[in-house]
Order: sequence, then structure tokens, then C-alpha cells
Amino acid sequence: MEIIGLEPRLHLFRFPVGQAYLWRDDDELTLVDAGAPGAGPAIAEAIEGLGLRARDVRRVVTTHFHSDHVGGAGEFAALTGATVFAHHLDAPMVRGEVPGPAPVLEDWEVPIFTETSKNVPKPTEQRVYAAELREVTDGDVLPFGGGAHVVGAPGHTRGSIALHLPEHGVLFTGDAIANTPETGVLLGVFNQDGEQAVASFHRLAALESDMACFGHGDPVLTDASTVLRTAAARYATA
Repeated sequence: MEIIGLEPRLHLFRFPVGQAYLWRDDDELTLVDAGAPGAGPAIAEAIEGLGLRARDVRRVVTTHFHSDHVGGAGEFAALTGATVFAHHLDAPMVRGEVPGPAPVLEDWEVPIFTETSKNVPKPTEQRVYAAELREVTDGDVLPFGGGAHVVGAPGHTRGSIALHLPEHGVLFTGDAIANTPETGVLLGVFNQDGEQAVASFHRLAALESDMACFGHGDPVLTDASTVLRTAAARYATA
């Protein structure tokens, strides 16, 4: 795992596939996403290595049910007592009760999806997702970062969410938006509903954000709203 400090309150944890974010308020911590199965103990160790206490993580907010984002959530919660949060539409998958719907892949996505899937560990009986969690929905405000607004961003999955911290100008997009060295900021891939995904991209780009943190790819650290709006303009809404 690679650990990257983005600002004094925020660290990025980068895994072989995907990434998570640690937000620090004065007396408590919040984790946004939790990596693939097996990542929970590594995240706890990384937090301790920063001179913080893993047990001070009060909540793990998952942006959607895919295993490279929620696989470590239950593990981490079991270690620390943190509460896991998920959108109510994705909650059954995050609990591990039912398998999630497969994405509707474009032809060009098929080989990428096949290759990427090989690198994501699969859950075992000992590595289940979070059995107990709190459900959230669009418009909820969570008590961290001066008030973290839950923004519904369906398309990648039905229950995909973003988190917007207006007080700090920070936006966590999950997989609704991505960033690659080759193409820059772009619509996230492997979506269940392409039209919904584009609409969500435009919704997130309309928010006022200085920093945008993606589920995959380097964050945009300055003037994120302009960067996201420029990128979103390439995608026509229905």
C-alpha cells in the first residue's frame, strides 16, 4: 500500500487496485472506502504508522458495493469498532447478503475488466463484508469534515454515492469519476447504467470543490470544479 499525504487532514491509501482516503478531524477519524478483502488490517497498521490510532476511526463510508472498495470494511470495523455506512440500495451487497449486478460493459471495456478483476482478491468465509451497517441516502449529512453531504451518484452502481465537504472544498467521487495519466479526468468505467453515470458526472461537477478525490487515479488538488466541469462537458446528457 502506498500512503500519500494530500493535506494535513487528508491521506490517500493506494492499493494495487483502487484506493481509500483517511480524513482527520480534531478528535476523530473517518475512512472513505476500505480497499479489497484483506485490506482492513493493513489500513489499521497504516493509520498507526501515521502516529494516529486506528480505534479513533469512527466511521467507514463506502461509496458503492464493489469489492475493491468494501472488501476491507468489515475487517476494519471488527478491529476498531468503526461503523460502516452504505447507500440503502447497495447495502445488501455490502452486507454480503446477495451478489451485486454485473456492469454493462462497452466492447472496449471487456478486456480491461477481465484483467482488472484478476487483481482484486475475492472474499472468503473469513473475509466477509460488513454484516452490520448504517444506511444513508442522497441528502444525508454525516458528522465529519464540518458536515459531509451524501450526494447520490447512481450509474456505476444503483447506490453509488459521493461525499462533499463544502467547508473544506473536498469532493470524494467514488467511481463516478476517474483520472488516468493517459486521458485525464473522465467518466468512471464499468457502469451499470451509462446514462445515469453521465448525469451523475454532471451533478458532481456542478458542486463547488477545490479538491476532487477519485476511487481510481490521482486526485485533483486545486480548482477541481473547473477541471471536472471541463471534463463533464465532453459527455452529453440524455
